[in-house]
Amino acid sequence: MSSKAGGRKKKAGSTDTTLAENRKARYDYAVEDTVEAGMLLVGTEVKALRLGQANIAESYVAVENNEAWLINANIPIYAPASQFNHLPTRPRKLLLKRKQINQLLGDTQRKGRTIVALKMYFNEKGIAKLLLATATGKQNYDKRDTEKKRDWQKQKARLMREKG
Repeated sequence: MSSKAGGRKKKAGSTDTTLAENRKARYDYAVEDTVEAGMLLVGTEVKALRLGQANIAESYVAVENNEAWLINANIPIYAPASQFNHLPTRPRKLLLKRKQINQLLGDTQRKGRTIVALKMYFNEKGIAKLLLATATGKQNYDKRDTEKKRDWQKQKARLMREKG
């Protein structure tokens, strides 16, 4: 019996397949609220994503004309498509409900926050999703404090392992 996902078997514990992650975002920003968004992609972009090629490290989200757009995300060209390829860094429309867009827009205008792309992944149905977050920028002393706490947690865990 084959499933809708092309006959592939899913592991019991796996919920998503991570394609790209913006690890620097959690270092540079204090993440406050997250939202899952769909993306409007063309066929060659999906095929390139299935190969595991994507980069959202330098991307950001902009709200223009009551629509959310992912700017500067790099999905490389899909070589077998030759002349029917997409532009690698084109703006991609994000699929969000009007209420979610208004909430994101309100947070960025009133509270001085920014919208950051944290992770791009395929969900359990095989649909490409993007995890967005409203975040505030960290100062250098906040970053040092976060590093200090993380190092202490590592050291504490190591001591607990050694002592038994």
